[in-house]
Amino acid sequence: MSLIAKSLSYYPPSVIRWAAGGWTFFIVENAILSENRTWLIDSIGDDNYHSLYGTCSTIATVSIGYAYYRISRKIPPIPQMVRFRTENSVPPFAAGIGAWLSMSVGLVMASQVAPTFQIPVSVSTGHDYSSGSNNNNEKWKFQVRCPFDFADTRSETSSDNNIRGLERISRHPSLWSFGFFGMSQSFVASTIPLQIWWLGPAFVALLGGNHTDSRFRRGIGGTLSPEYECQTSNVPFLAMISGKQSCGWEGLGKEIKPLNAALGVVASSIWILQRMR
Repeated sequence: MSLIAKSLSYYPPSVIRWAAGGWTFFIVENAILSENRTWLIDSIGDDNYHSLYGTCSTIATVSIGYAYYRISRKIPPIPQMVRFRTENSVPPFAAGIGAWLSMSVGLVMASQVAPTFQIPVSVSTGHDYSSGSNNNNEKWKFQVRCPFDFADTRSETSSDNNIRGLERISRHPSLWSFGFFGMSQSFVASTIPLQIWWLGPAFVALLGGNHTDSRFRRGIGGTLSPEYECQTSNVPFLAMISGKQSCGWEGLGKEIKPLNAALGVVASSIWILQRMR
């Protein structure tokens, strides 16, 4: 704790507020407006409510972007004694592993939204039954196919009451995909304010996901059935680790798009290696 306090003391309090302020504003305004959704719609109408929601979210997003510009362009790097590469902080190898794992999970989750990738060339074997020939020779056959398998149905079947694919990992996979990407950048950020800023998406996923679940339980803006909630979680992998799903890991292995996931891991590896040079 003393190291953290000493590290933060190198920066004016306003810088830390900028690093966390934009994301905090985004979380708070979304929570307030969505929590009071029914009352606001009854008071100002549906169209005006969505206009208000969009305006506030836009302002919050702009503040997040401005905060990044402010702390990335005008704040010097962390002093040498507290940088993550020094002996007084996280070793570079540990930081790199944490960044790689976080980004790999995030990109693998994001890759599942895209159409299923497949190797565009397939090879099969058959027998050569030429006319007039008694030979039954095995023959190689090459076929060129579309790089996208639009007929893939691996995510359409499930033995866990329609819990399938990324839903096994989290009820809010899109939020957590962004959250994991942010965490990966926090591991390798050059300043503490930037590290704090990059943790923002993870807090949006955690707090925003929990608030969405709370609203849906009460029927505000959506529904969350007890059966679905019992087999899933907001925190990634928690439902699978706790055994809430009868075939969690096995089911995920059958339903995930393997080549998409592999491409996500390769992309994260290249990105992190370049950052750690």
